[in-house]
Amino acid sequence: MIDLKDVVYCRLGTADLEEAERFAVDILGLEVADRFKGEIQFKSDDREYTLSYFAGDPADQATAFHLASAAELEAAAATLEKLGHTVEHGSADACAIRKVRAFIAFNDPTGNRIELVVRPAHSGRRYHGSRDAGITGFSHVGLCSTDPARDEIFWTTVCNARVSDRIGDAPLMRLNTIHHTIALFPFHQAGIQHINHQVASTDDIQRSWNMLRERGVTITFGPGRHPTSSAQFLYFSGPNGLTFEYSTGVREIHDEPGWRDRQFPFEPVGFCHWGAKPNIAAFKD
Repeated sequence: MIDLKDVVYCRLGTADLEEAERFAVDILGLEVADRFKGEIQFKSDDREYTLSYFAGDPADQATAFHLASAAELEAAAATLEKLGHTVEHGSADACAIRKVRAFIAFNDPTGNRIELVVRPAHSGRRYHGSRDAGITGFSHVGLCSTDPARDEIFWTTVCNARVSDRIGDAPLMRLNTIHHTIALFPFHQAGIQHINHQVASTDDIQRSWNMLRERGVTITFGPGRHPTSSAQFLYFSGPNGLTFEYSTGVREIHDEPGWRDRQFPFEPVGFCHWGAKPNIAAFKD
């Protein structure tokens, strides 16, 4: 089994790198960590970076997960190749750009680009955002799935993810004590469905709600509270129509042997305790 430790970063192609930087800094509240030719990396916690925008096709996206050692990385590559996945080993230059010691890349069964990395860099300095969004760190990613039942089997048998809860057929899966690090939502094509950053408090959710409305950013869901993870949330649109989320108060699961996943309806009441209704394609029947 491939033992994923945590989600590390997302890489996003964009046709307008200047606009992507404006959004990441002025709206999302991240800090520029580094710049390369045609790429900007952004910091949200004590890691070197957690989000990268690069000049390219907006459909070119990748999500990275951390493995403990080079030996585990090679074992993962062998496992994936045995299952029929095409595995690419990252070059020295690609590793340097990603700030990891080594990585492999492959597509999950839906076609989402996944990178498995060893020794992702930490910066040794605190994140300091361009505005007081209250961000405490990059926390989870939602992935589109053309077959959630099939993809759940991949993430929970080939990899070590465990289902915490389901909304309809959409599994919310944990890698550690946090309620979910990966969520799979039914959709007709591959892609990153949403990117989550945790914030410190309800006050941060409310402040951002007001700021986003004032700046004309499209709010797609919330404020609300998830009945699954108990987190209070706010979803909004970013460059190329990608959804971003702030949330706070996410449930932690410490009784690993005793936890039983729960079933929630794939309708607004399954997504929000407070009655908010999502305007997000992957959250609708």
